[in-house]
Amino acid sequence: MTAETMPMTRWIQTFLEAQAAELDSATNTQLAYARDLQGFADWLTGKGQHFSTATRDHIEGYLIDCAAEGLAKSTRARRLSAIKQIYRFAFEEGWRDDNPAIQIKGPGRTQSLPKTLEIAEVDRLLEAARNSKTESLRNTCLMELLYATGMRVTELVSLPVSSARGDPQMLLVRGKGGKERLVPLSPPARAALAAYLTHRDKAEDTARAAGQAPSKFLFPSRGKAGHLTRHRFFGLIKEFARDGGVSPDKVTPHTLRHAFATHLLAGGADLRAIQMMLGHADLATTEIYTHVLDERLKALVLDHHPLAKSHKA
Repeated sequence: MTAETMPMTRWIQTFLEAQAAELDSATNTQLAYARDLQGFADWLTGKGQHFSTATRDHIEGYLIDCAAEGLAKSTRARRLSAIKQIYRFAFEEGWRDDNPAIQIKGPGRTQSLPKTLEIAEVDRLLEAARNSKTESLRNTCLMELLYATGMRVTELVSLPVSSARGDPQMLLVRGKGGKERLVPLSPPARAALAAYLTHRDKAEDTARAAGQAPSKFLFPSRGKAGHLTRHRFFGLIKEFARDGGVSPDKVTPHTLRHAFATHLLAGGADLRAIQMMLGHADLATTEIYTHVLDERLKALVLDHHPLAKSHKA
């Protein structure tokens, strides 16, 4: 079943399950999202459209109709927020090649910037992964690859083991819509990958001797998917946050992706190069990181510039 043929109710259900797992959303919040998104789905059905085909014009048309109904500004803002979030999720999952809601401004609301992490916080997460009580080689490899490449979590956990053979300097990643892109590996990521592969291959040899079929995935699992799931990885990264002294509320797989982009930009990397590595179809999606950097620099000046301090006093 493709994203285009998937019923909109299934889109909503999958999105809500991810929200519940990754953000620990409250039940009332989940119910509000479900109502708002079902309302938009019903409106699209009446227009002969689907979540996969809706454009920015459709979303804005829906909001105009909501205003014509006399809905409060706060209600319209909440509905737009739900729509923005499901399309951000769909974009990250590869269900759509674009995000039709990204540039729509809500009534009285401003676009929120992606959450990111300081380099020191990333270092603590990596150290916690290296010191894992179990599967430390796998966990280190997961975290090093994620931070080195900015891959989406689904792309990471479903990597085929064939892509990692031969001590590659770059990984071929199959992203949204089946599009492939090359992402470079840092020396620490290559070292972590090599160490993990040696361990993984020994485990595979033992399993093969016991009559088990070898896995095609770099991070195999006995579950239905055959590879480590995004939900399990989310749980792991929360553990690393707690063990590393980083607030778990700040840390998700997407925060590492955002940190990858923000830190590269701060280091002088070209925006289009970052766009290619992230697999963004539209440069406007990548440009959000320039705003993140602007906000961080502004906060740096306000917190540390002597004149700013004296003004606060």
